[in-house]
Amino acid sequence: MFSSFRWPSARVALVVLGMTAATITPIVISTPALSQNTVPSTTPSPATPSPATPSPTSSVNLSDVSSDYWARPFIQALADNNVISGFPDGSFRPNQGVTRAEFAALIQKAFPNQNRVRQLSAGGFKDVPAGYWAASAIQNAYETGFLAGYPGNVFRPSEQIPKVQAIVAVTNGLALTGSTTGASTDLSTYYTDASAIPNYAVSSVTIATQSNIVVNYPDVKQLNPQQPLTRAEAAALLYQALARQGRVQPIASNLPANQYIVGATQTGNDIVSLAASSTSLTTLTSLLKTAGLTDILQQPGPYTVFAPTDQAFAALPAATLQQLQQPENRDALIKILSYHVVPGAVTSSQLSAGELKTSGQSSVNIQIDRANNQVSVNNARVIQADVQASNGVIHAINQVLVPPDVNISQLNQPPTGNTDGTTPNVRPGRTTLGGPSYIGGGGNIGLSGDDTALGDSNFSAFSKIGLTRNISVRPSVIFGDDTLFLVPLTLDFTPRASTEVGQRTFSISPYLGAGVAIEANLDTDFGLLLTGGVDVPLGTRFTLNGAVNAAFMDETDVGLQLGLGYNF
Repeated sequence: MFSSFRWPSARVALVVLGMTAATITPIVISTPALSQNTVPSTTPSPATPSPATPSPTSSVNLSDVSSDYWARPFIQALADNNVISGFPDGSFRPNQGVTRAEFAALIQKAFPNQNRVRQLSAGGFKDVPAGYWAASAIQNAYETGFLAGYPGNVFRPSEQIPKVQAIVAVTNGLALTGSTTGASTDLSTYYTDASAIPNYAVSSVTIATQSNIVVNYPDVKQLNPQQPLTRAEAAALLYQALARQGRVQPIASNLPANQYIVGATQTGNDIVSLAASSTSLTTLTSLLKTAGLTDILQQPGPYTVFAPTDQAFAALPAATLQQLQQPENRDALIKILSYHVVPGAVTSSQLSAGELKTSGQSSVNIQIDRANNQVSVNNARVIQADVQASNGVIHAINQVLVPPDVNISQLNQPPTGNTDGTTPNVRPGRTTLGGPSYIGGGGNIGLSGDDTALGDSNFSAFSKIGLTRNISVRPSVIFGDDTLFLVPLTLDFTPRASTEVGQRTFSISPYLGAGVAIEANLDTDFGLLLTGGVDVPLGTRFTLNGAVNAAFMDETDVGLQLGLGYNF
């Protein structure tokens, strides 16, 4: 307990000065930096038959399949149904190639009740010993018609399976038939590299395409038939085959993953439509409408858009989004959004280090880390690359890019009063300059005095209720031998300079105020209350609060309150 640390009343003045200092001193929050590599490797790491065999791992712990990874809906669903699994270290390794033995094992898991159409000869394949880890799966895949061997009675279990061979296997094993609804049989209408499809596979690929089981990332029109099938692509292919059988629900049309399904029905696949269908780009979509840029980004283009996620916008200083949507700040909003758009369709593999001119004529700086397959734009990381649109490409980034000729801290702010000069209307619970209203809990650390619970260390509950644009009431309760109620009215200031921690940026929102302290004892004592502190919005849901409170009762008590609030 901190009750043994007492300060003389003569030093209270220093504490009150400290309250003021607390409103302007940046707070550093230690949070881990997150990393995500969503650009598939063109040369997957080779898999060895036995050591690389996946072992069951909970799908929620697949460390390298983040919520915005392109194939997550396919992987998540199959993992939940125990069709696929992760590795002992908790990873899934989505970009790793799949061997023929591993694909046979996946087929056995996904389609366990297929009828056998042929029988493997006694002794089996020469290169698949009886004790081989996938011997049973290989026999099953052969006898159910999914996979066949090579001349000389070999299976080549350790050979990576090409994508086209996997498509043919699924088509044959499930005995899929062509469309009778007039779908095109000309593969060049679906794939720019249709000529690379081997003759033996043309019929099966046509049927698979008409059946909507082919999934191409990052370009839906690029099949790459002879490239090794990755684990992510295997999950997508098998999921679509299961959906074709009606065993799983089709991927929702508003999910980004839907755009990579060849022939899938989509509401639109231009840049604006794709952004609108993404659950992580809702803020960007709204701002594009406010700025009147949606019509432009729906034109043929092409364009490259570095798209900040909702979390990226939430990390801006509090109230910035509200200010950007004010009519008087429309020019600044257009400059900011244009700073994220580059003429032409530039994929991640085509980007090169250096300056890249945007449509707003300012330049962004591109940094390339080829060793880690990572691209950065200014200080923002690309967290999902190469989302193909009909009129360009989208790269999702984790920070908002601000052009050099825009100072977001000096945006025109809405007036504090009404147009007729009267006092602004009070709206309890509104967002103020410092951020949203909240309710939360934490602790109080006694700094001086022993007259009330404020001078001791106790649990506390607190809140912020915005009244006007810069006025709040902040009731709080400190639980002790005698419960102490603090009811201050505070003046909320414009957020101070942001603090960058790892890959996130946090704003500091100071406030000062005064009110009444009420001690709930037999006599119910009242006293003057002075308060000062800072709010640190942690995204859209939570706000970190730190405040120094001084209560002038029979004696002067001072306490430091720290806690976390839930925004409402």
